[in-house]
Amino acid sequence: MGLALLAGPALADDYQLTEWDDLIPLEEQLNPPPFPEVDHEDEFAIPAQPIGKVVPALNGKKVRLPGFVVPLEGDSETITQFFLVPYFGACIHVPPPPTNQIVYVNYPKGAKVDDLWDAVWVAGTLSTVSASNDIADAAYSLEGVSVEPYDL
Repeated sequence: MGLALLAGPALADDYQLTEWDDLIPLEEQLNPPPFPEVDHEDEFAIPAQPIGKVVPALNGKKVRLPGFVVPLEGDSETITQFFLVPYFGACIHVPPPPTNQIVYVNYPKGAKVDDLWDAVWVAGTLSTVSASNDIADAAYSLEGVSVEPYDL
């Protein structure tokens, strides 16, 4: 079931469907930065997280973005702050995805945690304000208005 919505769902029509590639500037899509190499000989060497640039035109946009949740704040029943990432397991493995492929979500209403293996839709206002956590850094922040199970 994924994350269940605790407040009324946002109308999908009010939020622009956004894909993860939309968060990467075109010049970076055409010439991606080198991905850090993992040193398999040194088990304590953690490669740096790739830094991705933001798309300034997305600042203040109402978006609807699919992804997977990496909980940051909350309890065993609800989460209020999380990273939204494009694939399951991101931020658990090293290095984490580039900063422009992680969105910090603040969702004060709280989303019920049922099964974090499932994808969700998150709707809200996107900003180009970065956020940092011990797990990773995010180039974008989103003030969430809804979290719903992913379906087409």
